[in-house]
Amino acid sequence: MTAPPDDCLARNEWICGAYLTSRRGILWDATLQHLQLTALSVLLGCAVALPLALAARHRRWAAAPVLGVTTVLYTIPSLAMFSLLLPVYGLSATLVVTGLALYSLTLLVRNLLAGLRAVPEETRQAARGLGYGPLRLLLTVELPLALPAAMAGLRIATVSAVSLVTVGAIVGFGGLGNLVYSGMNTFFKAQVLTASVLCVLIAVAADLLLLGAQRLLTPWARRAV
Repeated sequence: MTAPPDDCLARNEWICGAYLTSRRGILWDATLQHLQLTALSVLLGCAVALPLALAARHRRWAAAPVLGVTTVLYTIPSLAMFSLLLPVYGLSATLVVTGLALYSLTLLVRNLLAGLRAVPEETRQAARGLGYGPLRLLLTVELPLALPAAMAGLRIATVSAVSLVTVGAIVGFGGLGNLVYSGMNTFFKAQVLTASVLCVLIAVAADLLLLGAQRLLTPWARRAV
């Protein structure tokens, strides 16, 4: 007995509208988890990268160790990274978030440090001459001028996190990656393709959103082009 001509699920086709309608809830939950894991890992990475970049900027001897350690972390394979974190966090979403945050550090720290180093010393001296203290100088002069480079690193780190979240499926917290891996194990074509396409769409949307934020926050850079 053959499947009805409109039953793309029974024929296990790659493109299947019936899969989208019948698995809407599953796709939504997986997408939401994917977004949450990505956002949390990038936010954690930013929270750690900022003090590291500031330390490397103000203490030259710290630059090489900071950049070296973050680069080494980036080279660790994801399976090995999760295995190292497993005794601490167990099979949890925290393990995935922490691992992805560690991967993001090399991109975030390098770009933020490059932006801070690019701030002209004359600008710093002028701000100090106007009575700016260290904190005010950082918040109102250095960080705004370093923002274009920092945002470039943030965009790359975010897109990388979107793709790396899928690896979290090995511990059960991979967002759309869970659907990709289960679909590959059962050769469920529509599920693999749909989840993969959604990952790509999330990455593109996140990059465009951050690009728009960058242009909005740095109008002087846009005028200089």
